[in-house]
Amino acid sequence: MTATPPRDSAPDEPPEPPEPPEPPARPAPSGPSEPARTGWTRRTPSTIPGRIRLQLALVLLAQAGLLAVLAVAVDDARDSVRMIGHEEGPQVVATGTLYFALSDMDAQVSNVLLIGADHGLGIGRAESLRIYEERRAQADAAAVQAAQLAGGDPALRRTVRDVLDGLGRYERLVGRALQLSEQAGHPPGELPPDVVDAYRQATDLMKLEILPKAYNITLDSGARVEQAYETERSDVLAGRAWLLLLGAVSLGLLLALQVYLARTFRRLLNPALVLATAGTVVLTAVAAALLTAHAGHIERAKEDGFDSILALSRARAISHNAFADESRFLLDPGRADTYDQVYLDKSLSVVYPDMGDRPLNLENYYAALQGALAAYEPGTGRDAPFLGFFGDAASAARRGREADALKRTLTAYLAVQRTDEEIRRRAAEGDRAAAIGLRMNRTAGALHDFAAYDAALDALTSVHRDALDDAVTAADGGLRGWTAVPAAAVAATALLAVAGVRPRLAEFR
Repeated sequence: MTATPPRDSAPDEPPEPPEPPEPPARPAPSGPSEPARTGWTRRTPSTIPGRIRLQLALVLLAQAGLLAVLAVAVDDARDSVRMIGHEEGPQVVATGTLYFALSDMDAQVSNVLLIGADHGLGIGRAESLRIYEERRAQADAAAVQAAQLAGGDPALRRTVRDVLDGLGRYERLVGRALQLSEQAGHPPGELPPDVVDAYRQATDLMKLEILPKAYNITLDSGARVEQAYETERSDVLAGRAWLLLLGAVSLGLLLALQVYLARTFRRLLNPALVLATAGTVVLTAVAAALLTAHAGHIERAKEDGFDSILALSRARAISHNAFADESRFLLDPGRADTYDQVYLDKSLSVVYPDMGDRPLNLENYYAALQGALAAYEPGTGRDAPFLGFFGDAASAARRGREADALKRTLTAYLAVQRTDEEIRRRAAEGDRAAAIGLRMNRTAGALHDFAAYDAALDALTSVHRDALDDAVTAADGGLRGWTAVPAAAVAATALLAVAGVRPRLAEFR
């Protein structure tokens, strides 16, 4: 039997290793992949507590800014009312008294010299000298006020000193003129040449040196108050703007915090944050209304009060000086034409009617004045048909007490001018005794008419002084308590904000 040969067999080979199992698939993210954190996002808290703390810090920072802005704005408001109503404003008005007192001093001297030996003529020599001394005391007090107002201004202080030095020289010249007049015992209006010469030196010193410098004191001081007023009021309004801006920022941050908490914790309202938001709204609205009202009070105090009082005080001083020119016209015939012209110039500064094509002289002034005042009705809101100090007052006059007082003042001023016209007519006709009699008549002449005019002007000034006092009182009253109110309101808001987020932060402990 033949054996079958064995088949060739392959050599043993190692088995192939099994394939490794595939790693389990990573679950797909449920939302968009988080972007790489760079710049600001690296510094932004990534946790919910961190974000809450950041938003709370921003709210508290905005509230602190709101408190700071409100404190500065209220301080500016206090400075403005202090300036216009309590310190610089009243002091400037007092400097206006300086010009009036000096003017009336010279007017009283002219009256004393005009009556001569007839000591009972007019208001009498003794009464004229008493008023002279009274005005001298008023001038001293007003000069002290002006010196205080000057502060560190060397030019203004030098002007005040020059006025006082000039006043001393004026008194010496007046004393000599009065002594010579008393020794001469001259009839009314008939002054000896040496008396006229002594008085000319005194009145020239007053008119050419002292009064212009006194007027400049009031102008310069008034300009400083005007500038300070504009700055202070602008600061108050700027503070209101910043207040509204930071109030809006605070409100926005509080609302954003509430929205974030509502979305994160599925709760609709956070009572503490709602109260904090309401408190911010109320504080911002009330403070803005306060600053707006305060700006209005200060504006009225400045325009209806301070400006008007200052203008009327100038009108009164110039009127008294012009009234003295009426006496000078009679006691110094050698300068009659000069006193005519200066009287006209001063009258035009008080009321300047439309003269048309007519020459600018006293005769035409009387006629134009009567026509302008007859055509004007105060309180209508229309521009007055004349300029001057009363022109400014007339254009801004309001119905009621102010318009009535202005009407009486203008009527009395017209009566003064009519009497002046009659005095000059009699003097031109050569009847100087009749002219002097009308000038010094206390019952139906120039003294009577000017006294009525001065009283009406003083009543008109009182109307504006009351307007100033009312506006300042309202401004002071509005600010009362506002030192503590803002701090308390902001502190309460901050505490409510902290109280509103604290329970949410506690959930993560």
